[in-house]
Amino acid sequence: MGCAQGKCCLPRDGEGGRGAGGGVPGGRGGAALGRAAVPGADLVLEYASLTVDGLYPDSPGRESQDAYLVATRFAGDPDLHLFAVFDGHGASGTACAGFARDALPRLLLAADDDGGRGLAADPAAAFREAMVGVNTEMHAAAAVDDSMSGTTAVAALVAGGALHVANVGDSRAVAGVWREGRVAAEELSWDQTPFRADERARVKACGARVMSVEQVEGVRDPDAEGWLADEGDPPRVWARDGLYPGTAFTRSLGDLAAEGVGVIAEPEVKSVEISPSHLFFVVASDGVFEFLSSQEVVDMVAMHPDPRDACSAIAAESYKLWLEHENRTDDITIIIVHIRDAQNGATK
Repeated sequence: MGCAQGKCCLPRDGEGGRGAGGGVPGGRGGAALGRAAVPGADLVLEYASLTVDGLYPDSPGRESQDAYLVATRFAGDPDLHLFAVFDGHGASGTACAGFARDALPRLLLAADDDGGRGLAADPAAAFREAMVGVNTEMHAAAAVDDSMSGTTAVAALVAGGALHVANVGDSRAVAGVWREGRVAAEELSWDQTPFRADERARVKACGARVMSVEQVEGVRDPDAEGWLADEGDPPRVWARDGLYPGTAFTRSLGDLAAEGVGVIAEPEVKSVEISPSHLFFVVASDGVFEFLSSQEVVDMVAMHPDPRDACSAIAAESYKLWLEHENRTDDITIIIVHIRDAQNGATK
């Protein structure tokens, strides 16, 4: 990653990448363990990340379209730590995901310099400005054709004793919280798809049609809205007078042709105070969440004290479930961050 305005976009202990190999993940499968102190909140983050290329029998050698980012001590601040996942789609999905991964931290740093309205002072505003900025820059980039391609983006920022999550698309972040004698899933983001009534109404107000492929082809009633998440093709966003873009999400970075029917780059942002009950959080692509619920993912993390083992177990289960339902798998990318007490290193 390059530098901007004299600041390194990725600090020395940051990392980022994309899928590193196909096949059913086993063992720790390349998951790396990292630690970062949060001195302002007396916490230590212990994290691991893992990415597994999708299996596409009809496209051997296909490049992964996932990318991820881990930037501890972000902007040189020991209390800021950034974790993000990007899931590209379309013919140029790999380029779009990589572009977003590189541009987002740079634009967050630019927001930090913007007249004092910085990342630490107003994370929600900084995330909105940065993600919309990534979208604008992607449209203008000669090296990236985002006319019918783009990427999701879900980013989690630990800022001292707070956690801020910005989401565009259907990748997801979820926390594991100790509640009533068990580890419960606390959603940190909301999938932005036409399944959501509010998002469906918003894109329709922009002129979109919302139908599944079966409805477009006349197999099902085009006016019916009784889609089920685990049955058939999902509802998609279509232009009023054409068979495009057909996106199964309502927000993304890129996807220039879809903007005219309401597919936007503005993220939804959720902020929570990290409490003693917050044990860990997960940031992952929908390759994980296609067949696993947030609670199932949280349950698997809770079974493994080492986040590397949790990454591998979740990736392996996701891969298996894909092959039980289809003859392929999606790219799978997951970051798991344990929140530990700095005094004794134990999970909070």
